[in-house]
Amino acid sequence: MTRDEVLAVFREAGALLEGHFILSSGRRSSVFIQKFRVFEDPARTEKVCRALADKVKTRFGKIDVVVAPAVGGIVPGYEIARALGARSIFVEREDGAFQLRRGFEIAAGERVLVVEDIVTTGLSVRECLNSLADQPGNILGVACLIDRSAGKADVGAPLVALCEFAVPDYAPNELPPELAALPPTKPGSRGIQGVKP
Repeated sequence: MTRDEVLAVFREAGALLEGHFILSSGRRSSVFIQKFRVFEDPARTEKVCRALADKVKTRFGKIDVVVAPAVGGIVPGYEIARALGARSIFVEREDGAFQLRRGFEIAAGERVLVVEDIVTTGLSVRECLNSLADQPGNILGVACLIDRSAGKADVGAPLVALCEFAVPDYAPNELPPELAALPPTKPGSRGIQGVKP
């Protein structure tokens, strides 16, 4: 899929929102990508995830395990694992830090891909990778549906993005006047998990 085709799927789903948003990173933006508007439609979800799985196969070859950070990465992680014929597991926050729970493990020699929904600063991906440091598998890289940083975010591993969509974001004390004039909303999941940005 081309960048325009990917963004068209998100637009058609009503997933590209405009306003004043507090991102999971704590930064502010005039655009929020509400990916769950895409994920609520299995056909749309399969379409974008299969396209990303194809890019992953080209870049990394065979994948045995897909690991996704909860909450946002679980759906695309599962769909991409399905397209790759891999297992799908996830890390979730406990006491503010990601960890494998529910009996999930990565065996020695397994080829691992971390899947995130949207990358902005790469913080969630780096936290996910850190939580897997004691697992004996081989982490090949990271895949995401949309890279808001356009390749600038440090995710801690090679990154494959289905689409790069650079949208300016700002520190809370550096807002342009037109954004500062709007009331902020926080539609992401990090606050739900008990972690303050």
